[in-house]
Amino acid sequence: MPILNVKVSAVKTPQLVQEISGLLLDLTTRILKKKREVTAIAIDFVDPDSWVVGGKLLSEQQKSSFYFDIKVTDETNTKDEKAAYIKEAFAGFERILGNLHEESYIHIEDVRAASYGYGGRTQEYRYHH
Repeated sequence: MPILNVKVSAVKTPQLVQEISGLLLDLTTRILKKKREVTAIAIDFVDPDSWVVGGKLLSEQQKSSFYFDIKVTDETNTKDEKAAYIKEAFAGFERILGNLHEESYIHIEDVRAASYGYGGRTQEYRYHH
């Protein structure tokens, strides 16, 4: 039941939304072993003239960038799974966006089962029932 919040320095197109969501859905189900049917992805597009890295606009650097965080229930993934996920996500965004800035970030947030849920029920509740 992960939720992914994504920011991308690009102009929004339906094709780009499909490519990014497809990449993240594949990685999240394949590497982190999360259920596809309860994985949610929200993508925001940021103009490269509004994204600054190292004091310079991405547009000036002629680079692309992204940031996303994903919330997963604590203790459901290993360090190796998380490392593989970050590596493959970075490579995937590089394929999709091209000329990717090194300072593009991925944050996997482990949240406590009693503090995280959907459909009005916590993950802790789901575990026990």
